[in-house]
Amino acid sequence: MSRRVTTVSSGAPIIGRLAVIGLGLIGGSFARGLRQSGLCREVVGCDPDPATQQLAISLGVVDVMTDDLATAVQGAELILLAVPVLAMQGVLERLAALDLGQAVITDTGSTKGAVVEAVRAAFGHLPPRFVPGHPIAGSERSGVEAADAGLFRRHKVILTPLEDTDQSALALVRRAWQALGADVEDMPLEDHDEVLAATSHLPHLLAFSLVDTLASRSENLEIFRYAAGGFRDFTRIAASDPVMWRDVFLANRDAVLRSLDAFTRDLSRLRAAVEDGDANTLLGVFTRARSAREHFSKILARRAYMEPMQTQSINFIASPGANVQGRIRVPGDKSISHRSIMLGSIAEGVTEVEGFLEGEDSLATLQAFRDMGVVIEGPQRGRVTINGVGLHGLQAPPGPIYVGNSGTSMRLLAGLLAGQDFTTELTGDASLTKRPMGRVANPLGEMGATIETGEGGRPPLRIRGGQSQLKGMDYVMPVASAQVKSCLLLAGLYATGSTAVTEPAPTRDHTERMLKGFGYPVKVEGARVTIEPGHKLTGCKIDVPADISSAAFFMVAASIGEGSDLILEHVGINPTRIGVINILRAMGGDITLSNEREVGGEPVADIRVRYAPLKGIEIPLDQVPLAIDEFPALFIAAACAEGRTVLRGAEELRVKESDRIQVMADGLQTLGIKAEPTPDGVIIEGGEMGGGTIDSHMDHRIAMSFAIASLRATGEIRITDCIHVGTSFPGFIDLAKSVGIVIRQEDNA
Repeated sequence: MSRRVTTVSSGAPIIGRLAVIGLGLIGGSFARGLRQSGLCREVVGCDPDPATQQLAISLGVVDVMTDDLATAVQGAELILLAVPVLAMQGVLERLAALDLGQAVITDTGSTKGAVVEAVRAAFGHLPPRFVPGHPIAGSERSGVEAADAGLFRRHKVILTPLEDTDQSALALVRRAWQALGADVEDMPLEDHDEVLAATSHLPHLLAFSLVDTLASRSENLEIFRYAAGGFRDFTRIAASDPVMWRDVFLANRDAVLRSLDAFTRDLSRLRAAVEDGDANTLLGVFTRARSAREHFSKILARRAYMEPMQTQSINFIASPGANVQGRIRVPGDKSISHRSIMLGSIAEGVTEVEGFLEGEDSLATLQAFRDMGVVIEGPQRGRVTINGVGLHGLQAPPGPIYVGNSGTSMRLLAGLLAGQDFTTELTGDASLTKRPMGRVANPLGEMGATIETGEGGRPPLRIRGGQSQLKGMDYVMPVASAQVKSCLLLAGLYATGSTAVTEPAPTRDHTERMLKGFGYPVKVEGARVTIEPGHKLTGCKIDVPADISSAAFFMVAASIGEGSDLILEHVGINPTRIGVINILRAMGGDITLSNEREVGGEPVADIRVRYAPLKGIEIPLDQVPLAIDEFPALFIAAACAEGRTVLRGAEELRVKESDRIQVMADGLQTLGIKAEPTPDGVIIEGGEMGGGTIDSHMDHRIAMSFAIASLRATGEIRITDCIHVGTSFPGFIDLAKSVGIVIRQEDNA
């Protein structure tokens, strides 16, 4: 029996006849969507249920409806199997007996291994024009009456092509799903079944079980009457089609059981923790779970397989004609925030941190140690409590450790992880994967660590722990780098014998100071730092001072904005970090320090900066390592100064988040400033600055530097790709506005 409805095609068809076998929610939505797209000349539905046949025609889901499989697929160019997984075998056996010509066959089953085996059994082999597929979309509603042409829009569809899959068949199936607005990705078949067992099948199983358990209790009416939003959200999926899910669990039995067994073990541990009053275990699970959800959401938001609408580019628009006034405190020091988490985690006892920088870089470090079993509370308004596990208490993370854009996290963690007895992989975002890691991998290798890098010595880093005992060494750094020095000192905690690092020029010494604060002895003799193994770190309290690198933008802003007068509170003035103050003073800057004190081993002060005419200088070589992160802001000061400013000995700027020498020079030239990049620095002639559009190259310091340049510009400055400002300076826009900078954020989907 067949039924027909007349329709008018609205597009250029690429498929003559589409046959959809099974007109439930998924099959019906696919049929309706492709029929409306105009990509098919004719859409034929096949379903044995008379009511479904009637509805599919009356609702306009298909052009033709039949209950005969041979009739439906005759002459079809694309056949979609949208029947329950356990019913697939019978349908496939009937298809195998028909002459299908060059038809492409695909399916919608949520477990691929069982479907592929059913195809193999029915056909005696795997037809090259069979493309396994699975749309990750659905609704609590079922049946053809729920068919929605937009069901798959901005949802993922996973294809699991096989070794001999015909590429033209794969392209046709991909095109069909993309026509419905789906985000189509390929995945190995085995991975699909494991991932879906964990992310889809297990949650459905738990939802069905919970609702069934609670409904069976005598007080069930009261339970459901007072159930709050969390219960409703979690159990919503228990309203899904029971027959379909029965088939899914049976078809993907092995993968479901593996996920269920792992969950059951963890649930048993939670039960024991509740019974024993083990607050630390409960807190550990809850904090890890809460932060992991946010952490992985951030990771995925930057990955191509997420919904396109979820990725944004952020631009800054800064207008001229302002100065800065007031009293502010910039966020906590990023370098100290990183180290407080690292050392607090491997200390014995509790470490309490105040002023922690809640930027993405330091949060990536925090998440790394949660992944390695450390219970960390917060951050909440800059407060973090770390329950240290001792030098040898870290656990193997469940997968690669993702550190986002943070080179500090990756380089310092490489040293610490080289001494563990487990293997770890460190990965980062697209920007970080371009940065050199040989500078830490090579000396760690000399200490006996087994480290594999990506092409050209770049991330990811794979650190094979437990291969051999690290040996202390005496290392003379070819280039001054606090990150390399800190990496080797952390590795030295786990080495036999002493580890000494000699630097060619002074670099920030936060690691040495903080190790001492945790009670671990460190010997500093001029440019040489030595550490011996065999001691322990003891939990302590850390008050993170305001970050001088973040303060630098406002120091330059107040120096160049005529009439400016600004006080920056509680700023860290570590002698290895005050290059920006020394350089601005040498250029004629009006900078005074007051309320100088020491907090947790780190010197801090309030810094007052008033406008003063600046003059160009040759930047002293001994100041370069003390201001390496602040040079983008200092380049703006040089552009506003009278005369020429010359920087040499700063080749490290070329391998930061961007080539900061070239990118800053290009931006200054766009604004009308003469800036000549050199291999290890730049020559800048001060002058009048205009407006224009600046490409930040997704480098947060470039973006913020050109934002403050607006104070002396004659036109509006538009800075593109500023999304990474949050990595080092959350709240920059609001703080800049609060002191008088005219700036706004432009979000583009």
